[in-house]
Amino acid sequence: MPRSRIAFVASPVPIAEQARAALAARHGDVPPEQAEVIVALGGDGFMLQTLHATQGLDVPVYGMNRGTVGFLMNEFHQDDLQERLNEAEEEVINPLRMTALSADGEMHEALAINEVSLLRAGPQAAKLRISIDGRLRMDELVCDGALVATPAGSTAYNYSAHGPILPIGSDVLALTAMAAFRPRRWRGALLPKRAVVRLDVINPTKRPVMADADGKSVRDVVSVEIRSEPSIRHRILFDPGHGLEERLIREQFA
Repeated sequence: MPRSRIAFVASPVPIAEQARAALAARHGDVPPEQAEVIVALGGDGFMLQTLHATQGLDVPVYGMNRGTVGFLMNEFHQDDLQERLNEAEEEVINPLRMTALSADGEMHEALAINEVSLLRAGPQAAKLRISIDGRLRMDELVCDGALVATPAGSTAYNYSAHGPILPIGSDVLALTAMAAFRPRRWRGALLPKRAVVRLDVINPTKRPVMADADGKSVRDVVSVEIRSEPSIRHRILFDPGHGLEERLIREQFA
């Protein structure tokens, strides 16, 4: 189905802004609220920003890489854009919702497409208590931090922390530790997508911890609850044969 109303958005760097200007001059440009498709020009970080900013529009987003890694992006070409949009395959992903309680008693909420992470914020290792669906699963994890990743985010920070790569559509989340000291080299767990993960910080005054959801940080947290948010759907378009499922498989044989 042709998508004639295109909204072009770009990362605030010259190479992306120049591409936006050239494509808008060729194809026209409408506000995202009026678009049938949004074309995001930048890197993965800008793609995440675009998905968050447009999550209430139910409009698919097609990314073209004008950044570095570009795992969520398609290759950049100025030609044949309309044909590529017509033939693109759609992936639907759900974000994580983070609810964090800070030491001052304030509750903080944020959404994460890739992962929610807890990181030590001082010189000493963090001590975390892990509960899944209200049941205590680990009384004490001594580590630099821990994260919960979606399949879409499993090749990002999660993979760097030696967590597993998750196939798209697997309905699984990865709980991964960073530099676990006790239990020694604990690698984490695979959890059902519906699981509710709670991480309590042990002795937060002595061992402060910060929480982060796709770049939105909360300092001095005492507890964090993480769950999938099925009511929010992010629609991402990929060129045929280059979707997230193929990329996740290819990443494991790199």
